[in-house]
Amino acid sequence: MGLQLPKRAAVPVRRVATGVALAAVLLFLSACDAADSDQIARLAMPEPITEQGPATFDLWKWAWVAAMATGIIVWGLIAWVVIRFRRRSDDEIPVQTRYNLPLEIFYTIAPIMMVIVFFYWTVKVQDDLVELDPQPDVTVDVVGQQWSWTFNYTEQGEGGTTPYTSGTATQIPTLVLPVDQTVQFNLQSPDVIHDFGVPSFLMKMDVIPGRVNKFQATPTVIGEYRGKCYELCGTYHSRMLFNVRVVSQADYDTYLADLADQGFVADEPLLGGADATTQAGLGEDDDQEGSQE
Repeated sequence: MGLQLPKRAAVPVRRVATGVALAAVLLFLSACDAADSDQIARLAMPEPITEQGPATFDLWKWAWVAAMATGIIVWGLIAWVVIRFRRRSDDEIPVQTRYNLPLEIFYTIAPIMMVIVFFYWTVKVQDDLVELDPQPDVTVDVVGQQWSWTFNYTEQGEGGTTPYTSGTATQIPTLVLPVDQTVQFNLQSPDVIHDFGVPSFLMKMDVIPGRVNKFQATPTVIGEYRGKCYELCGTYHSRMLFNVRVVSQADYDTYLADLADQGFVADEPLLGGADATTQAGLGEDDDQEGSQE
């Protein structure tokens, strides 16, 4: 007889899987700082700092809840079928069925109802975000140009003049806003499509040549934030950054006065030239017809 080695006790697969999963979770959590943990709690969404922001966050949060609930149900049914109907040595081949009408009706109607619910709430939140107060407290004409931003504090200077600040591809401009005041942003571009967005506002909007897009936001938290262009707009798109400072009304008034003292004030908003309201080629056919006559 040959030498027989003692059999090693088999380790249950379930126990190994549980251990691996627990180790992975602990490793993941240990790598997270306070900011990361806060992001995880908000499902990777920035903390909203405007009155309008929570509407976007609630849509995002409940969409995740619905998706996870659907996933848990599907994964649970898959696991149940795998375990309950696993093949055994004495099993006979079950009756083969080509279709199940009630089941097919269910998995056709259920996704349609989910899409309808998502569509309804998306449209409702969108309508809330683009709703305009006819008398905003502050109006800022924002110009996105290749490759920076100009912020016009329209008619807020002495005698109805417009203080402004403008950045370059090497100098990041700062947008200063008063806290608890409704600000209307009029978005314009003299060249290509840009996209004005502040992550902490949970809102962004395209800046399109030849038209003025508008939205309003009411900042509620004093602090410093970041903004950027979300539309690939050319070679130096990555440099189209800007800072946002939400300050008290007194500090806001002081800031506008400082801009005026430095000479950054104009009779009208600086909109980047006449091309901001024209389109290339518009009217050329009419001119050609006139010349032929």
